[in-house]
Amino acid sequence: MAVRAARTGRPSIHDVASHAGVSAATVSKVMHGVTTVKPDNVRKVYAAVETLGYRADPLASDLRRAKRRIIGAIVPEFESEFFGSMITELERSAEQRGYTLVATSSRESQDRELELIQRMQDWRVAGVILAPVRDEHGPAARFMRENDMTGVLIDRVLADDSFDTVSADSASASAGVAAALVEKGHRHVLVIGLGEQAATVRARLDGFKAAAIELAPDMVTDIILSESDVGPLRGALHDYFSKGSRPTAVYSLFAKGTLVALSEFRRRGWRCPEDISLVGFDDAEWMQVTWPTIAAVVQPVHSIAEQAMDVLFGRIAGYGGKPVASLPKCQILMRESVGAPRHGPRAGEDS
Repeated sequence: MAVRAARTGRPSIHDVASHAGVSAATVSKVMHGVTTVKPDNVRKVYAAVETLGYRADPLASDLRRAKRRIIGAIVPEFESEFFGSMITELERSAEQRGYTLVATSSRESQDRELELIQRMQDWRVAGVILAPVRDEHGPAARFMRENDMTGVLIDRVLADDSFDTVSADSASASAGVAAALVEKGHRHVLVIGLGEQAATVRARLDGFKAAAIELAPDMVTDIILSESDVGPLRGALHDYFSKGSRPTAVYSLFAKGTLVALSEFRRRGWRCPEDISLVGFDDAEWMQVTWPTIAAVVQPVHSIAEQAMDVLFGRIAGYGGKPVASLPKCQILMRESVGAPRHGPRAGEDS
C-alpha cells in the first residue's frame, strides 16, 4: 500500500494485473471483451480498474492498431428515458475497457442514420452499436455490411445473418400483458403504437394478439398505429373514442403513446382504472409518480447494453462464430392503472 501511495503518473496494465492478482494478458482480454475469461477474474479486473483509475493509453494503442479506441453509438433519439439510459450504460461499459464512446442521434431519420454511420467509418471507430430507426435491413446496417464494419445491432431488430443483435423480448412481454388483462377479465382492448414497420412494434403487436386470442377467443383487439408522430395518433385516438368505441383497456406500444392515451382519458373525464385501464410499453419516471401510477413493461436496459458491449468487444478481439441473437426478458409491473373492467367509460363523459 505504501508503494501504491507513492506512485505518480497513470496506472499501467501491469498495475491492474498486480492489484487483481491476474496476468497482464488476462487484463488485456477483459478490456477487449474476450468471453473465455473466468467470471471471477473479470470481476477482479473491473474492480482493480475502478480502484486504480486505470485508463488505457489511446495513443499507444493507435500505434498498434489501424482503428482508434473509440466506440460509436447511434440511437433514434435522446429524449426518451430508454435511450438516455442506454447511452449511459454503453458509455460506462466502454470506459471500463479503456475506450471512449461517441454517441449520436439519427432523429428517427434513415437518411441521417446512413450519414452518421459513414462518419463513423471515416473516424475509423473500433466498433459500432446501432439502434436502427426501423430494423436490421435499413441503410446504415447495409453500409456496415458492405464495408465490413464491426458492430452490434440493438433494440428495433430481430435476428441477422451478418451482425449480433440484442433486443428486449418484446413479443413475450406483450404476451404477458395480454395474459394479465385477460386474467382481470378484459375482452376488448385497444392497442396503440407508432410505425408498424419497426421490428419491435411488429413483435409487440403480434405477441399481444397471439396470446390474447389463445387465452380468450372472444377477445376483441382494436389497433391504431401512426406512422409519423404523436400528433396524428392523438387525433386518431380522439376520433376512435368519439365514434363510440368502448374498450375496457388500452395498451400503448411506446412511452409517448401512453401519455397521449392518459391525456385523452382525462380530457374526457375518465378515470383509471374505474372507467378504463392503461398499460404502457417502456417505463418512465412520470408513470411512477402520477396518480394513478401507470402499469408498464420495463425493458432491461442494463442487460441489453451489457450483452451488446460484451459481444462487440469479443468481435473487436477477433472472436469468430455465427452472429448471435439475444433477447433479454422484460419485467411487467401491473400498477394502479389496471383493474377489472366495471362499467366502461360512463355515459355522458365521452366528449
